[in-house]
Amino acid sequence: MIFGRSERGKPPVEPVTLKILVAGGFGVGKTTLVGAVSEIRPLRTEEVLTEAGRPVDDISGVEGKHTTTVAMDFGRITLREDLVLYLFGTPGQDRFWFLWDELATGALGAVVLADTRRLEDCFAAVDYFERRSIPFVVGVNCFDEAARYPADAVRQALDLDPGVPVVLCDARDRESVKEVLISVVQHAMAHAAAAREAAVAT
Repeated sequence: MIFGRSERGKPPVEPVTLKILVAGGFGVGKTTLVGAVSEIRPLRTEEVLTEAGRPVDDISGVEGKHTTTVAMDFGRITLREDLVLYLFGTPGQDRFWFLWDELATGALGAVVLADTRRLEDCFAAVDYFERRSIPFVVGVNCFDEAARYPADAVRQALDLDPGVPVVLCDARDRESVKEVLISVVQHAMAHAAAAREAAVAT
């Protein structure tokens, strides 16, 4: 199907568009995730790491990384004819976090991408979304050289609420990333329904 058209004889479907953030620590795979699943050429704002940034950029564990996102990554994926996700990858370094508030405006939910070798790097993102009551799932990016842990072990290590989904994924694989995004949408919808029920009850 061509985007924006329906089957012959049926009126065009106006898709619902939803905004999803992709957050996490530096070098965890956010740009890779957006690029793997986007049906358009993703917008990237990457710059080369320089010696001048070495005192403020912690590249421990990702010494082979030579670029960094300085504003955002942007991509789009059509999950169904009537549902389109706009993906916004956030910068992972502390000095660019002032951009997060703007990127978070209007977001349905978020993916916090985690690397089990550096779990502490995603604490700030988890805290950010918890404090703003933005529904999120944790996507554990299973790097080839990293030890594998069950989802419950990651949940315990991050001290997550029982209702926060933890999904193992490969940020390079389109189908794997789609499963993460579907989990985000389902979790956010359930979160919104629970909020409506609570409002009615009061």
